[in-house]
Amino acid sequence: MNYKKNLIVLSILSAATSAYANTSPELPLTKRDPLTFQQWHLQNTGQTGFSKSAGTVGQDLNVDFADRMGIKGRGITVSVIDTGVEISHPDLADNVVPGSRNLIDGSDYPLDNHGHGTSVAGLIAAVEGNNIGGRGVAPYANLVGFNYLDEQSMASWMVSHGLSEDFRALDRFTDPRVFNQSYGSTPASPRNGDLSNDPAAELEEAIMQDITLNSHWGRGAIYVKSAGNSFGYYNTYINGVKYLVLPYENKEFFNNQGLPFHDANITVDNASNWNLVVSALNADGKLASYSSVGSNIFLSAPGGEYGEDAPAMVTTDLTGCDKGMNRTGPHGNSLHGGTELDPECNYAGTMNGTSSAAPNTSGAIATVMSANPALDSRTIRHLLASTARKTDPTNPGVMLQFENAQGEMVSYDAIPSWQTNAAGYNFHYFYGLGAVNVDDAVFKALFTGVSLPKLQVTDWQKEVADIAIPDASLDGAVSAMQVDQDLTIEAVQLKVNIDHERVRDIAIELTSPSGTRSVVLSPRTGFLRGNEGGFTDALMLTHHFYGENSKGNWTIKVLDTDKGNSYTLIYNQSAGLIGYNNKNNELAGVLKDWSLKIYGH
Repeated sequence: MNYKKNLIVLSILSAATSAYANTSPELPLTKRDPLTFQQWHLQNTGQTGFSKSAGTVGQDLNVDFADRMGIKGRGITVSVIDTGVEISHPDLADNVVPGSRNLIDGSDYPLDNHGHGTSVAGLIAAVEGNNIGGRGVAPYANLVGFNYLDEQSMASWMVSHGLSEDFRALDRFTDPRVFNQSYGSTPASPRNGDLSNDPAAELEEAIMQDITLNSHWGRGAIYVKSAGNSFGYYNTYINGVKYLVLPYENKEFFNNQGLPFHDANITVDNASNWNLVVSALNADGKLASYSSVGSNIFLSAPGGEYGEDAPAMVTTDLTGCDKGMNRTGPHGNSLHGGTELDPECNYAGTMNGTSSAAPNTSGAIATVMSANPALDSRTIRHLLASTARKTDPTNPGVMLQFENAQGEMVSYDAIPSWQTNAAGYNFHYFYGLGAVNVDDAVFKALFTGVSLPKLQVTDWQKEVADIAIPDASLDGAVSAMQVDQDLTIEAVQLKVNIDHERVRDIAIELTSPSGTRSVVLSPRTGFLRGNEGGFTDALMLTHHFYGENSKGNWTIKVLDTDKGNSYTLIYNQSAGLIGYNNKNNELAGVLKDWSLKIYGH
């Protein structure tokens, strides 16, 4: 988009944008505060982020236009649901508004003993132009914080996720329109997604739906969720003991043929339509080494690597050199340890993870919302989807090679390269609809006057299949379903019941009436469960069909991709290595039934 051609048009908006001020900043973005010159996620000029290597120029959130227009989140409150937030931090305090809660003692100071939440808050809305530290993606936005990760009761969940103390939905201008959730779980077996059997999860879903659609006088709010950090391995607890879970194939540890070892779609809240799930990019615009992925990913955003060999995030840390990530002493990140740029260790250069991708997205959303506060939350999501950038455009996906039941080597397109669906939207299993592109979304928001039509959600439509899943075969079990509702798709949920003794072998595909093939579960996911029933009402979500039409013939295909040549290991120092699923299933699996729910307009 050529913004210069639109400057005359934008000048007409001067009255509307005067509240944001600062259309001609005296200094470039990267020179306005002492640490902004290393905040590559805002403007990537090839910085190192105080690490040993540099990123790639231009691989950032693209905020230059919004910055020059002074559109930076003013009037939008973001809730940081985390380990707490040091709301007195000198680079956060001016953006903190009433509403924070310590969920342990009931006070209004959400004590952060870890530092994670404070770093998250800084990425969203650290203050700009105060001559300390860096700045947030939305440096004019408001902040509130909750130490939910220290007190995870149902009551604490409700208060931190948008209900008042008497559990009524909030709808005032000062209440959050963005909820940042940089947390999650990594289950070691498929979860049951039938919410009718889980009253707490069913209530959470209902609350998120209500606040997404109905809060703020119908403008709604957006819940942002981190995808997880378990691409190559993960940790789990068995009888209270922590184990490392890792893949093993061809006598090689951590070999999963390039496939994600844990899928972001496995947790029920990550498969909720009301959570905007984000994967993480490094400073080269490629998938961060740890980032979980899946068909449920909506967008990708900067998360960085680990901050020593390659750039992580530069953001706020707990104040003082005796706590948080940045402490006194030598460190591989040159910002750390009490340096001339940060003598009191109030900032960190090692914040990373999808825990960073989520707040960068939350800050981006606050920025776009502030460009046109009248737009509802679904329209904001739509603007982000329609402007998302195809990052890492030559990524080939993953072609899985495996020995079939007849002893032949076959190839399976387990994760396709970038695909363009029938509605013209790009999608990749790693990156969702693409990388967050703030400037293009802001520009569209300025000239968008009408929100999307009212959301329509179909009832679950079920198809009984009872089809055998042949072992180690590309044939798979195939079943079709006719959908009569004529909707423009915003998201599709899939629920499956599958009997299988080695669920790690399973790949699941869904094909739309338009012919778009979405892998909703990649094979070789590191499940531990063996012969305990397979998938029971397992819930998954895909954004691959965004903008397509729902009416017509839908097809599911379930494949078994292994005859027992690979398996899963768990390890801890006391128990050593233990193998799981190291024998092939004796019986063929069965696709029992599957159901679809479609969200659209």
